[in-house]
Formats: sequence, C-alpha cells, structure tokens
Amino acid sequence: MRLIRKPAFMAAVAITLIVALYFAFVAGRAVAFINADEGAAKVLGLALLVLPAIGVWYLVHEWRLGTTVQLMADILDRDNRLPIHDGETLPSGKLTEESAQAVFEVAQRGVDHAPNDWAAWFHVAYAYEACGDRSMARKTLRHAGDLYRLERRNARRAT
Repeated sequence: MRLIRKPAFMAAVAITLIVALYFAFVAGRAVAFINADEGAAKVLGLALLVLPAIGVWYLVHEWRLGTTVQLMADILDRDNRLPIHDGETLPSGKLTEESAQAVFEVAQRGVDHAPNDWAAWFHVAYAYEACGDRSMARKTLRHAGDLYRLERRNARRAT
C-alpha cells in the first residue's frame, strides 16, 4: 500500500495527532470536573466526556473510510481501472456540465449492470464528484467501501 508515502496522508496524521491531544486535554478536564465535590461540576464533567467520545468516533470513521478508499484506488490503479473523465473542460480544469453528466451516465450504467461491485460504485462516486455533488460522492464512496470490505470478508471466509 502506497498510502504512507502520500503527503496528504502525512498531513492527516499530523492533524489527527493534534486533535487527539485536544481530546486528551478535554477528557482530562472532564475527569477533573467529575472528581470535584459539587454536583454541577460532575454533570459538566460528564457532558465534557461526550465531546471527545464523539470526536474519537468521527476520527475512526473518517480514517476507516480514507484507508479503504485508498486501498480500492490502489487496486483499481494496479488493474488500470481508475476512473478517467474525458470530455470538455472549463478553464478551471473541471468538466463542463454536459461532460460531467455523460461521465455520470456511463458510471451509472456500470452500477445498473453490477449493483454489488464496489468498483462500479467507486466510479459512480467519482462521477458525482465530476458533477460537483460532493455529498453524494462521499455517501457513494462509503457504500463502495462497505461492498469492498464485505467482499474481502467473504474472500477470507472462503479460504
């Protein structure tokens, strides 16, 4: 996996460490409040523990998605199947609306043909990105990741 050599990965590690230190600081303050004698301080301490718990869940969730997407991209790259968006582009480098729609239609046909293929969903996610719908692109990448992990789990069970 070429993930560790990527500058974006190193930036994500650095930000994660900073956020983890912040969570540790907040959790430490929460424990101090919980150990206080007053009831209001104890309640505040318990409330403060919720923030780091949510943050840790979110970090784990995002790291899981990021590493899964990178694994899928590495496989597609190895097999020369990474999504390539040909078509007319704007001066910014983005596809025109018509070109993006054509890319999306081709990717959608792949999902219609193989609805349980993570690679097809990966292509749809990048088609959503080409269309400018990042929210749907992330949701679709999550679905592709779920299918990818399911495929890997089933392959391990079969051996």
